[in-house]
Amino acid sequence: MPVQHKRLGSHGALVSNLCLGTMNFGWVTDEAESFRIMDRALELGINFFDTADVYGWTVQHGTTEEIIGRWLAQGGGRRDAVVLATKVYNPVTRRGNRPEPNADGRSLSAIQIRKHCAGSLRRLQTDWIDLYQMHHVDRACPWDEAWQAFDTLVRQGKVVYVGSSNFAGWDIATACQEAARRGMSALVSEQSVYNLNARTVELEVIPACRHYGLGLIPWSPLAGGLLGGALARQQAGRRMDEAFVKQVETHRARLERYEALCRELGEEPSAVALAWLLKNPVVTAPIIGPRTVEQLEAAVRATEVSLEADVLERLDQIFPGPGGEAPSAYAW
Repeated sequence: MPVQHKRLGSHGALVSNLCLGTMNFGWVTDEAESFRIMDRALELGINFFDTADVYGWTVQHGTTEEIIGRWLAQGGGRRDAVVLATKVYNPVTRRGNRPEPNADGRSLSAIQIRKHCAGSLRRLQTDWIDLYQMHHVDRACPWDEAWQAFDTLVRQGKVVYVGSSNFAGWDIATACQEAARRGMSALVSEQSVYNLNARTVELEVIPACRHYGLGLIPWSPLAGGLLGGALARQQAGRRMDEAFVKQVETHRARLERYEALCRELGEEPSAVALAWLLKNPVVTAPIIGPRTVEQLEAAVRATEVSLEADVLERLDQIFPGPGGEAPSAYAW
């Protein structure tokens, strides 16, 4: 299958144009299936893996990183074959930890960045993190402090690149300008929610990424399953939780038109939604979060789907965006 490798924004690293999201590992997907998914991802050409120090959720924060670490520890060239990304910002609750206010809150303080990086490295059983991402902006912490902490980790060889997640356009600009003022390499990527049904980032985040050379890594590319054939699943009698059913009803008119278009194209809705993202030159790699090997292989189909101009126009009609980039979207 034609998974391609492209630059991470304007930077030198080559990553696959689909990113393997591991959020389900350990609490939805068991360890054995998680191992099979990661092995199959490499076979398919996916070399970009994303995780976070809090993944593992109801089992324990960090469980997902531990599973990835045990997979890497098998050897066989796994670590060198992967561009590994994780995140810092949220509190990481671990059994046996004593309460500690600096690490138990949401923060990008120097002490939290240092402690959480050390914890991620231990759990991942690796000496370095390829892409260390701020999971959210911390407007209460001075940028001088955060960048000094990241710069130290880079100089120590523990981190290669620094990225952001859930930043506004002005946060990206501020972070990059502050890094430049320190003579440092700035952000290389931004991980934002972006899909056909959630296009707010087109106003200012995407223009900021383009200007500063960041690669955009969309999370929730299928809108939590809404764009993955929700109506067809509902008609087939598959179980859906109450909150998801409400979302389906809220967007039913759009989904009916969307799934009809996908049937006309002869493609699965999930493949069309991912292919739409892949058409955007600012997008480096949408994050896919398969629970099984079969779901992984189905997602890779998106790399073979070609959407012509008329189809893109019809998708815009079904899921209209904010009207372009700011300020043209709302002013002259």
